[in-house]
Amino acid sequence: MPKQKNEGEGNRTAAKEYNKGVQDFVKSGRVDEAAKSAERAVEGSEHDELEAAERKGKSHAKEFDPEEERDYSKPD
Repeated sequence: MPKQKNEGEGNRTAAKEYNKGVQDFVKSGRVDEAAKSAERAVEGSEHDELEAAERKGKSHAKEFDPEEERDYSKPD
């Protein structure tokens, strides 16, 4: 892969490549399969390992994410 030019914050090239990858994945028809696999992982034997990874990731956060505890059943 050729070296990308530094586009700074809001890298359009990376965003375009990411969006294309997401679109390709959705068109592949594997979304339901991946969702079921993730559900099995979270509810199964990988549960503890995934929770530990989540805690580790959150420990690096600089501040609390207000979106994390949002109740989407209530209108804004």
